[in-house]
Amino acid sequence: MTSQALSVFKPARKGFSMWGKFVVLTVVVSFWTVYSVYSQPSFPMPEMVVIPAGSFQMGCVSGIDCEDDELPVHEVKIDSFALSKYEVTFEEYDAFTDATGRERADDKGWGRGRRPVINVSWYDAAAYAAWLSSQTGDRYRLPSEAEWEYAARAGTETVYSWGNDLGDNRANCDGCASQWDKFKTAPVGSFAANAWGVHDMHGNVWEWVRDCWNRGYEGAPADGTAWLTGDCDDRVMRGGSWNGEPRYMRSADRLLNSTESRFPSAGFRVARSF
Repeated sequence: MTSQALSVFKPARKGFSMWGKFVVLTVVVSFWTVYSVYSQPSFPMPEMVVIPAGSFQMGCVSGIDCEDDELPVHEVKIDSFALSKYEVTFEEYDAFTDATGRERADDKGWGRGRRPVINVSWYDAAAYAAWLSSQTGDRYRLPSEAEWEYAARAGTETVYSWGNDLGDNRANCDGCASQWDKFKTAPVGSFAANAWGVHDMHGNVWEWVRDCWNRGYEGAPADGTAWLTGDCDDRVMRGGSWNGEPRYMRSADRLLNSTESRFPSAGFRVARSF
């Protein structure tokens, strides 16, 4: 066969025409759109923020209002994980209770929707995270205490993520100069986020974390995992609340409560492992 004859057959070897490529691309995009729509859960879910890997000094590094259980200050390394941008809301938690036949949490008449869920125990919070995992196939859980403090600090070593001074209207607490102080919870996201895009780590509601209670950090994990030995009938809470003094909102502050306790300033947020 001559070179001239070969040239006649070359176009037939090039595969799809432009029209063919367009058709294939349209089919792929359409499939992905349909898959995305139908694979998304049909219930409201927490919006997540990726927290970068790193290390930090955990405990009362500011030297202000320190408590013995916040010592010794120690270095902790944290793997990247996702944390809910806001505290879990009534809207999100109600989807869980309605789907599982559990009793809805009491909102004290303050309203549901985008307010943080309250009156939830540690067991309630852990059950929500487990249900979220079962519905999505992702690994949701309560954050470890170290992960919580790391995300709350967002690279800072001050009393609060915004500095050492309380200021006005930066959070919801007894003395924070917000419209909700010592009155009720604020809708999530009512105050500015920290440097890593997470809201309400100071005030509004106390947040359950996974860790068992230990009175101080002697022997605490240095890899960011939850401390699952100690008094496991009591678990750690972090962040302070709408009816608590500003010192309880410090990034280093810790509280213990029974795993079965429910009260109007008890809430939580969730983490997700990669």
